[in-house]
Amino acid sequence: MKLLGLHHVSILTGKAERNFQFYTKILGFRLVKKTVNQDNTESYHLFYGDAKGSPGTEITFFDIPGLGHTYPGIGSISSTSLRVKDTNALHYWEERFKEFRIQHGQIEKRNNRNTLAFQDFEGTSLVLVADNGEEGVTAGVPWDKTDVPVEHAIIGLGPVTLTVGVPDKTVQVLTDVMGFTQSGTYPSLAGDFPDIMVFSTGEGGSGAEVHIETRPDLPRMRPGRGSVHHVAFRVPNEEEYDYWAQRIAESGLMNSGKVERYYFKALYFREPNHILFELSTDTPGFDVDEPIETLGEKLALPPFLEPRRTEIEAKLRPLDLDDK
Repeated sequence: MKLLGLHHVSILTGKAERNFQFYTKILGFRLVKKTVNQDNTESYHLFYGDAKGSPGTEITFFDIPGLGHTYPGIGSISSTSLRVKDTNALHYWEERFKEFRIQHGQIEKRNNRNTLAFQDFEGTSLVLVADNGEEGVTAGVPWDKTDVPVEHAIIGLGPVTLTVGVPDKTVQVLTDVMGFTQSGTYPSLAGDFPDIMVFSTGEGGSGAEVHIETRPDLPRMRPGRGSVHHVAFRVPNEEEYDYWAQRIAESGLMNSGKVERYYFKALYFREPNHILFELSTDTPGFDVDEPIETLGEKLALPPFLEPRRTEIEAKLRPLDLDDK
């Protein structure tokens, strides 16, 4: 059994309102679920994705007002990629970033793909990556209710980069436990350091890759606003989820055991460089409690939290996302 690819990436934000404005109004994502952090129901959890909230397209944020700065370093998910159709889309985004004064780099090659690096307002390191007809994990469905033309829309997650001091044990977990295979290398973006290693799973392509950057010169990352909390990988269904839960347990990795998130089933564990991984099922999906047409419009709570709605809403800070 193979993991299908990336499921979602979860990041910390100190300002949900501005986060919503950036990811929906500038990047053109759809808000597919407005809910709470199930482990801390006084905090919002916002999910952005494609038109259907498809697995493999979701970038999510935990809202923690007053969160401090991130100090980059090892033991981190140091960048998150977002897929677009082709290099023409990268040129569109280059001009859009200039228009909105978004910090960005130049179009350049990474792992033989055209890419464009940029940052959100909290310093989150993001990279647009062009598919250009490459085979692999299927892209998502563009959200057409935005001013971003559908032919240039963000259509899914691309590779995540893990920055570590010593890669060997992380590689071992990816390959021996999680079934990834090494599919290439490319030069370090930081100068005279080991080549970045590329690992793939499932059907491959940018939606199914993890890149490992070795940086023994860096201190350990100190998380804050804009830092990535965890990366989740796709498990197609509950039967295979049971298999992976057993496999992770037998590996000796400390893990959460099975966790019911209602929209998907999850399992969490830290690999040897202390980066948090999650395995998440594709099913049942975000339309299990809301019609596709109105995803993300109301505060959604899973059934096991619904009896506490009045209490939860009373403790949440007001959050007005309209026209922000």
